[in-house]
Amino acid sequence: MKNNESTSRSKFRIWRVFASRGLIAKISFFIILFFVAIAIIAPLFCQDPLEQDLLARYKMPSSEHLLGTDSLGRDIMSRIVYGTRISLLASLASGVFAAMIGITLGLIAGYYERFVGAIIMRLVDAHLSIPPLIFSMIVCAILGNGIWQTVVAIGIGMIPTYIRLVQGMVLTLKGNDYIVATSLLGQKNAVILFKHLLPNCFPTIIVQFTMNLGSAILSEAGLSFIGLGIVSPDISWGSMVAEGYSALVKVPLLAIMPGICIALVVIALNFIGDGLRDALDPRLRGKL
Repeated sequence: MKNNESTSRSKFRIWRVFASRGLIAKISFFIILFFVAIAIIAPLFCQDPLEQDLLARYKMPSSEHLLGTDSLGRDIMSRIVYGTRISLLASLASGVFAAMIGITLGLIAGYYERFVGAIIMRLVDAHLSIPPLIFSMIVCAILGNGIWQTVVAIGIGMIPTYIRLVQGMVLTLKGNDYIVATSLLGQKNAVILFKHLLPNCFPTIIVQFTMNLGSAILSEAGLSFIGLGIVSPDISWGSMVAEGYSALVKVPLLAIMPGICIALVVIALNFIGDGLRDALDPRLRGKL
């Protein structure tokens, strides 16, 4: 009973510290909630984003089409809302993919630092010698276009971030008395890695994961803009910006609105990451 009460108080303190970061952190949190909500309920209020009406090409905003139409007469607002689904899904999926592989390799590299860890870190150094976006472009060019190909390409580009982060933390933690005692008691290495070391890395991993979601959205938008990521008939904010670029004078909202959505979500995720970093830092938590 006392453990449950202690956990509840700890969670409340974390939320209180996060909320205390100011109005921007709160606004950012609700911006993300808003985009997630409209992605879920999109079919309830949107037209078919693939429905074409060639007689209504490049229409200006009206009561029927609140943001106008594109080159094929498709409703821009509906396409932006449905594009939210794919952009957020691609970001989340690539983040989970990178985290799962990166955290596992980081734990191994930190715990077995002499031989296996050295090999892993040299491979990470080689990977980091190529800019992440360039690396994702190469992978996309090999795998082809599509949602899951883009997810894999972006995810592979983010893996070294997690490996370096977790490896550094494990190197620090594994010398602690409780880890040494656990090893001397005969616990298996897998238990030490995933039951004792990994939970202590979680707060920092969560912050990194949140910030990487914003980077993933930017990467997806960049890849889709140049035709290497998500392409028609799938809809994403990046592909919409690419479509609207050629008609920027005729229908500026076609490129501007998805661009604004990208900027809002990326900025909000970065502010949330900053708030989580402060909220999960025990030194700052203790001050409130």
